[in-house]
Amino acid sequence: MTDFTDEELALDPHFADQFEKGFRPPCQLYLISPPVIGDDFVRQLAEAFDGGNVAAFQLRLKGADEEAVARAAEPLQKLCAEREVAFVINDSIALAKRLGADGVHLGQGDGDPREARKILGPSVQIGVTCHDSRHLAMEAGEAGADYVAFGAFYPTTTKETLYRPDPSILSWWTALFELPCVAIGGITAANAAPLVEAGADFLAVSGAVWSHPDGARAGVTAFAGVLGKA
Repeated sequence: MTDFTDEELALDPHFADQFEKGFRPPCQLYLISPPVIGDDFVRQLAEAFDGGNVAAFQLRLKGADEEAVARAAEPLQKLCAEREVAFVINDSIALAKRLGADGVHLGQGDGDPREARKILGPSVQIGVTCHDSRHLAMEAGEAGADYVAFGAFYPTTTKETLYRPDPSILSWWTALFELPCVAIGGITAANAAPLVEAGADFLAVSGAVWSHPDGARAGVTAFAGVLGKA
């Protein structure tokens, strides 16, 4: 097997410039829950939805047992259905099946998209974390994923991150593939523009909304000026 240096494997940041850009819908917001939620989180989520268009909401409660997540999910899933926001479960194919979730997001150790498709059926959205890897993204696409996620693009306190892709990976992906891509990791309204310009179909955000000094509604509204710009 041939070994390549990091420099040889690096993506040309201008790679996508040689391709004519095809039509893609404007970039949308993909909201992720904080790692811990309280009794008033349904209200907070409703306020966030009041702030602007949110395409999807992912319930991500690392460390909580399945029963606790299922209890927390019920009113949140109902709210998402009322607001026409896709409800996504993090990590667990079994829980997504149990709840009848709109989607499941899988890390690299959370299961094969092919198996998830067999269990969840054709209509459930399956997303896969691909870090900074073009190879993992192509594998996920071949396995039937509905979207791939790259990141973390910026420092984040939400989770420990070992990968820091360049925004050019988004340009590379959207130049070659129709499958949507999600940018994740430390994204705020102030630093999101380069990711939108690079071609992100969705911005996955958490802390920028839940920790906004003026509340979750203002946190979502703050992204209005950058979403859809290219």
